[in-house]
Amino acid sequence: MSTPITPQAKNHRDLGPLASRVVHANEMEWEPIRYPGCYVKTLMVDPKAGLLTVLLKMDAGAKLPDHEHTLVEQTYMLEGRLVDIEGPEKGLEVGPGEFVYRPAGSRHAAWTPEGGLMLAVFQVPNKFFDADGKVVDLVGNDWVRKWGHVPA
Repeated sequence: MSTPITPQAKNHRDLGPLASRVVHANEMEWEPIRYPGCYVKTLMVDPKAGLLTVLLKMDAGAKLPDHEHTLVEQTYMLEGRLVDIEGPEKGLEVGPGEFVYRPAGSRHAAWTPEGGLMLAVFQVPNKFFDADGKVVDLVGNDWVRKWGHVPA
């Protein structure tokens, strides 16, 4: 059986395996990821199954470089705009109240011109492609080592 967790949730410590987990996101700290001006609050992660749900905050002008959606990624925009700057849908914009999902295998780079806040749900975290040929996840872990066990 897979066991999802919320790394910063202090109120989950004494819960049984089948108990509902309430996440107090407003009490959590923003954690910087490896891309300048980008931060997450991990709401739920299941390393065994590959599931990841985060609040993603991006400062004005912040960029998510070239990455591939390993399985379906779902994003609901709360504030700001997310704009594709590279890839087959260059110029695509998603704004507040809009939802976008990206199929497995889709690849692009995106930015937030005035900043943005979004809820992102991953079946398996994205693969980011570094200039030196490394393939990593959003925090810089070697993607194959961290997520390669998950069927894609």
